[in-house]
Amino acid sequence: MPFSEDHELFRESLKRFVQEEILPHVEEWEEKEETPRSLFEQMGELGFLGAEYPPEYGGGGADFRMSVVLAEELARCRSGGVAFGVIVHTDMSSPWLVHFGTEAQKRRYLPDIILGRKICALAITEPDTGSDMAALSTRAVRDGDDWVLTGAKTFITNGVNGDLYFVAARTRDGGPRRERLSQFLVERDTPGFSVGRKLKKTGMLASDTAELVFDEVRVPGENLLGAEGQGFAQLVSGLQRERLMAAVLCVSAARQALEDCAEYLNQRHAFGRPLSRFQALAHRLADMATEAEAARQLTYHAASLFASGQECTRVVSMAKLYATEMANRVAYHAVQMHGGYGYMREYAVERFARDYRLWPIASGTSEIMREIISRDLLR
Repeated sequence: MPFSEDHELFRESLKRFVQEEILPHVEEWEEKEETPRSLFEQMGELGFLGAEYPPEYGGGGADFRMSVVLAEELARCRSGGVAFGVIVHTDMSSPWLVHFGTEAQKRRYLPDIILGRKICALAITEPDTGSDMAALSTRAVRDGDDWVLTGAKTFITNGVNGDLYFVAARTRDGGPRRERLSQFLVERDTPGFSVGRKLKKTGMLASDTAELVFDEVRVPGENLLGAEGQGFAQLVSGLQRERLMAAVLCVSAARQALEDCAEYLNQRHAFGRPLSRFQALAHRLADMATEAEAARQLTYHAASLFASGQECTRVVSMAKLYATEMANRVAYHAVQMHGGYGYMREYAVERFARDYRLWPIASGTSEIMREIISRDLLR
């Protein structure tokens, strides 16, 4: 995937920021199980959160490749949770506002989103509904000029500290299943909205994850995102970007883990020689690196198709499937190579194994990816 001089300058700035402003605080944020709002504000002030958004709202007007660079460098911070929380804000929620929002909505929300003053969250998943988005039960009923939302959401990243929630809700009972949903912009201080509880997870500890409750939440009619009944189509259109970002994060974090493994194998000694001199371990590292490079090339190919506006559903699904499962294979072997130290929380590969276990589940499970790919092949 070709990167220009501007992309590389952006990368160098991000790399310095990660080294100086994120890495020193990762342990603290992992313990607190959340990323502070101040990080979003810092990144916003430096232009990292709105690089791809239109200049008229404060964005940088760059291309999708700049977002790929953002994800790649964030993934190297050795906290999947920090990277996940930021990417949910920049690439897995707010793009819907850019693509489907009215001019009034964009002017009201985008400047603060770009500056990191309003943190975004995407509220789709429900306690009884995951991959089958058309089966969502949260309802929105028209009442005069307003919509009244009732229901619950779960597994919502940035759910605790979010300010603006992109909420999918059922607005019709009849007609085609895919025309029954709509999306709404819900602000956190809206009466009837509450965070049910902060969820405890295996990994991604630095990203706050929550259950959300909508108890007759009255939302102004102007907070409907796009047309009523088009929520499912909106969500599907955004899934390609979301899944690409998952693949990019997995590839970059896996490459970081490989570097950590190489360093450990060179430094650690057994039976009078460095572990890197043991062929079984060296060859295993070679296999891991080959898989990571294959995943990188497939992901870059999918990203190039996406950036050029070409049909890419099958290739994106392949990239998401392969990259996320590759990351978990690399994580398994990285922990094994570190021996007992790989099971200790002071080593980055232990956190990598916990954090990146999420990605074959989130943004469409591996099973769903295989279903999409096979249907496209067999249609």
